[in-house]
Amino acid sequence: MNFDFLAPFFPSGLLDHFTPFDFKELGDIRYKTMFYEIHLEEDNVLLGGYDQSLYESKGFTEISLQDFPIRGRAVMLIIRRRRWRLKSDKSKIVNNNFSHIAAGSGFTNELSAFLKDSD
Repeated sequence: MNFDFLAPFFPSGLLDHFTPFDFKELGDIRYKTMFYEIHLEEDNVLLGGYDQSLYESKGFTEISLQDFPIRGRAVMLIIRRRRWRLKSDKSKIVNNNFSHIAAGSGFTNELSAFLKDSD
C-alpha cells in the first residue's frame, strides 16, 4: 500500500528517516470513538558518522504515542526505532539521534523526547 497521503500530516524531515508501513482506522467501543493508528519504522540507515559495515541492525525499540488529531480523530503513532550492535563488541549498542528533526518540529513532547533519545 502506498502511504504518500500521510506525508502532509508529519513535520518535514520525519519521513526522510521513518517509513509508514501500516495505517488503520479503528474504533474504541467503550467510548464510541474512532481513531487512526499509524505505524512507522526507522529506515535501515545508521547515521552520525558510524561505519555501517561495522554494525548490524539488531531489533527495535517500539513505543505508542498519542499525536495531534487528524480531522477530529485521535491519532496513535506506533514507532519502531532501530538498534545497532557493534559486530566486534556485542555489548556496544547505538541508535540514531534525531534531535535535528525534533527541535522546533511541533511534535508532542513525548515524541520529541523519544526521537532525541540516543541510548
